[in-house]
Amino acid sequence: MRVSSFLATHRFRPTPLLTVAMVALAALCIALGNWQRDRADEKGAAAALASAAAREASLDLAVADNDAPAVLYRTVHGSGEYDAAHAVLIDNKLRGGRPGYEVVTPFKIAPGNRYVLVDRGWVAQGPTRKQLPSVQTPAGIVEITGRATLPPKRYLELKADGAESVLRQNLDIDRIADSSGLILLPFVVEQADPVTPPDELLRDWPQPDFGVERHLSYMVQWYSLAALAIVLWLVLNWRRSVEDS
Repeated sequence: MRVSSFLATHRFRPTPLLTVAMVALAALCIALGNWQRDRADEKGAAAALASAAAREASLDLAVADNDAPAVLYRTVHGSGEYDAAHAVLIDNKLRGGRPGYEVVTPFKIAPGNRYVLVDRGWVAQGPTRKQLPSVQTPAGIVEITGRATLPPKRYLELKADGAESVLRQNLDIDRIADSSGLILLPFVVEQADPVTPPDELLRDWPQPDFGVERHLSYMVQWYSLAALAIVLWLVLNWRRSVEDS
């Protein structure tokens, strides 16, 4: 049907019910799209700060304070001793499709009595889950270098970790501090290669993902739904003229 023919036989007669529904739906979708846009802006600013922090000079752990945001994503280094007695394995960590664990060990920073958790790397799961891998901990004074980061604040917990359990579902700084009695800095160091003495742990830390692209994708979806609501309102309110019916 040609446009001229359609216009000759139809009239645009919006009904109050469809109009109210369209306005409400479009307003909601636009508001949600704006919220996702603002979140993307916030995450983009955080990513820029992280990139700037990564370019700063390496920070000595001996002078790091308890202000985690000031240290986050910076390269850090320090000397001290590992506390093998309180080492833990973080469960359900995949690398190349293989199950395994991340080896996390408290590190006593010299001088003083402060500790920081060091994620030393990944080790593959053994033949069965009942047989935990044996990971050697360097003895004596060692030097470490790595990136300061924070573990996820939200995680799935199928059951509570035992206070003395070596195997943990999640890397929770506060829980490890409570169970070990150690004074821990409020961040984790993802150890970087090379390490001395060498070990067989895998250290391929991904870059921080702030989810900017995800928020932008959601923004486009919400704006698209708002546009769709308007288009449907326009289409559904074209009605055949009474005299032509």
